[in-house]
Amino acid sequence: MRKFSVRPTLTMKGRTLKGLRGWSGKPLHPPLTDLPIAAYILGAVFDVSSAVAGRDHTWARELWHAGAFVFVGGAAVSVLAALTGLWDAWKSSEAGTQARRTINAHATIMVTVTVLALADIAWRLSDYRTEPVTPVGIAVLSVVIALPASVGAMFGGSLVYDYGSSPSRPPAAIRCGTSLRPMWSRPVRPMRGAMT
Repeated sequence: MRKFSVRPTLTMKGRTLKGLRGWSGKPLHPPLTDLPIAAYILGAVFDVSSAVAGRDHTWARELWHAGAFVFVGGAAVSVLAALTGLWDAWKSSEAGTQARRTINAHATIMVTVTVLALADIAWRLSDYRTEPVTPVGIAVLSVVIALPASVGAMFGGSLVYDYGSSPSRPPAAIRCGTSLRPMWSRPVRPMRGAMT
C-alpha cells in the first residue's frame, strides 16, 4: 500500500517557514507562476479569435470579455509571483553565478510581461464597454505578452531543472556545482544503498 502514498507531498511536518519564499521544500513562487502564464496565453487566444471572428459572430464579444477577465486574474497573481520570486532570488543565489544570471534574465522578462499586462488591462478598460469585439491593437499586444511569458517560463524552469535552484537549498549549494554546470551535464551517481 505504501507504493501509492502521497503523504510526503502533502505534509507540512518538519518544514520551516521562510517568509515570502514559502516553506522548506514547498516554495510559493512556482505554483503562483502557472496561473499568469496560462492566463496570458489563453487571453491572447481569446483576443485573436475575437478579432478574427469580427462583429458578425455573437461569441466574439464573449471572447473579448473573457480575455479581459483572464488578463485581470493573471495580472493579480503575477504581482504575487513577482514578489515571491524576487524574495526567493535574493535569498537563494549569489551574485556572479550562472544561476544568478539566469534569474536576472527570468526576472527581467517576467517583470516586463507584467508591466505590459497592466498596460493591456488599462487599454481594455477604456474600450471594454464601447467595442463589440477585441480591437486589433489589443489582440496584437496580447500576443506580444504571451510570447515572452512563455520564454520567461522556460528560464524559470531552467533554474529548477538545470541549476537545482530552490528555496530549500542554501546559496552555496547552488553556487558549488549546479550553477557552474547544468544538472543534465553532470555525471549520474548511484544512490546510496542501491543495488549495483
